[in-house]
Amino acid sequence: MANAASGMAVHDDCKLKFLELKTKRAFRFIVFKIEEKQIIVEKLGEPAESYEDFCSHLPADECRYAVYDFDFLTKESVPKSRIFFIAWCPDTSKVRSKMIYASSKDRFKRELDGIQIELQATDPTEMGLDVFKSRAN
Repeated sequence: MANAASGMAVHDDCKLKFLELKTKRAFRFIVFKIEEKQIIVEKLGEPAESYEDFCSHLPADECRYAVYDFDFLTKESVPKSRIFFIAWCPDTSKVRSKMIYASSKDRFKRELDGIQIELQATDPTEMGLDVFKSRAN
């Protein structure tokens, strides 16, 4: 199960929780972290939690992966949602951490079947609500 590029395994819980977000909308967001050569679920956001709640769970100086279920209205006022995958790698995080997250990202993203839009972010402005809105349409 380990990724040849980085040696990272993906914990089964990651896929199970993502499936619950995608099919049952059981969560607003999921934050994942790499711990002991394995990608694990760090935080599950309740459906009622806001975008600000989500952002508060991304550390300012550590890398994370996250999935966010973004609700929006189309130009025709039709409610829709898109599942975003965010690779959060702040400039202040350690170089080794950035390399591990970068080398594991593509394989991890493939494990989560149903990602619609991907964002790379090094600071909060690169994943602001305006960015979500423009990418979702």
